[in-house]
Amino acid sequence: MSAPSTFDFSGRTFIVTGGTRGIGYAYSDALAKAHARVAIIYRTRKDDAEKAAKELSEKHGVSVMAFQCDTVNAEQTVRMFADIDKRLGPVTGVIANSAGVSVMKRAEELTNEDFKYVYDVNVLGVFNSARAAQKLWQGREPKNFSIVVTSSISSKIINQAATNEPLRQAFYNSSKAAVSHLARALAAEWAREKIRVNVVSPGYVDTDQTRGIDKNILEHQKKNIPMGHFARPEQITGQALLLLSEHASYMTGGEYFVDGYVGRSHR
Repeated sequence: MSAPSTFDFSGRTFIVTGGTRGIGYAYSDALAKAHARVAIIYRTRKDDAEKAAKELSEKHGVSVMAFQCDTVNAEQTVRMFADIDKRLGPVTGVIANSAGVSVMKRAEELTNEDFKYVYDVNVLGVFNSARAAQKLWQGREPKNFSIVVTSSISSKIINQAATNEPLRQAFYNSSKAAVSHLARALAAEWAREKIRVNVVSPGYVDTDQTRGIDKNILEHQKKNIPMGHFARPEQITGQALLLLSEHASYMTGGEYFVDGYVGRSHR
């Protein structure tokens, strides 16, 4: 049996984009455990999303629903957020958790199409989610709104495949830097609207995505984590829940690394 949540979000509704797998699923689970109503946004894999929503709803005894939406589509995202607000109750927080796609090529081989693919998902989808939330909250009282953006330690470091051998993913790394700075810009613009925007930047996390990486690369990365292992997805969630809560009511524009102290250059 898991320990009780130290947060209580009873009566509140949160949206989690990409909330069916990996860190996104852990966010959805943590919020439901804290008695929140949760709307899971997914783009594909309808069966997986509905299964996850049902599983979490039954596990925690709260309303968890899955909603299909491509957050790269701005108008669709605005409509979906408004629909969730009506169906589940007033939304007070959003976790913009992009899928974090990458194209692994040498920089000189990257194309315009590669750039659009990576930046549409990693940056534009986050922006559209944040803007849809801001539109939803305009003029609404009480003003206690929070957006948490998932970025990555890759916003600050260049991931290594081996000693002095970078992972060749220039668009991924730069997109994570972009989304972290985007969040700061939104925090500055929306501060007077009492909409807080913060960033959680995980280090290396044990997910289906990372398990597909070459084992030699994984071992090299683990050796550079003082704690000696990749995080479990649930170990990332505490910082996000804090930022969504009243305990963080004076915290905005920050980027918080949950990485087991992976990189010496981003501190």
